[in-house]
Amino acid sequence: MDHMVLLAFAVACAVISLAPGPDMMFIIANGIARGRVAGVIAALGMSTGIAVHTVAAAAGLGALIAAAPAVLNGLRIAGAIFLGYLAITTWRASRTALAAPVPAAPDRSLGKTYVMAVLTNLANPKVILFYLAFFPQFVTQGGWPVWTQFLVLGAILLCVGLSIDATIGFVAGGLSDLLLRRPAIRRWLDRVSAAVFGALAVRLSTDLH
Repeated sequence: MDHMVLLAFAVACAVISLAPGPDMMFIIANGIARGRVAGVIAALGMSTGIAVHTVAAAAGLGALIAAAPAVLNGLRIAGAIFLGYLAITTWRASRTALAAPVPAAPDRSLGKTYVMAVLTNLANPKVILFYLAFFPQFVTQGGWPVWTQFLVLGAILLCVGLSIDATIGFVAGGLSDLLLRRPAIRRWLDRVSAAVFGALAVRLSTDLH
């Protein structure tokens, strides 16, 4: 895999990881309610879910693409449609003032916090669709086996996401109002995320072969 492709993938992962979503809300809620350790533990749980999704994608989707390379084009078309949908819905969300308070996390042990974070990530169907939409455009024919490319991309996503999520969980108490209760900042993050989704959708739709 080309180093520039990996770098572009890492940058995209960072931008998308910064966009507020269910995982980030869960991490922040735990950080606010139970302190920095709970926020970091929640981030670790989310990353564990990402690791499971990565292995599943490498074992199943990677094998399918290796056996039938034409499937990759089909996935790219589906991915472009889904990313376009995400771009539109995220942009629309950015036009709404999101000033609602962050919900408090229920009291639970750190172990239960970790398990709940893993289950929250695994049970989110959008994560699976995200893998189908986002990963195939960075997969190249020839060179590394497809399943290896999926594992490498997943490892990058995991490392980038964990570093961001753990940092957010650690400082959630001090920055929660800034990140989630000020509409201007939330709107800016949503619009950046929408722009990334839209750009990826365009690339997928024009890069078919």
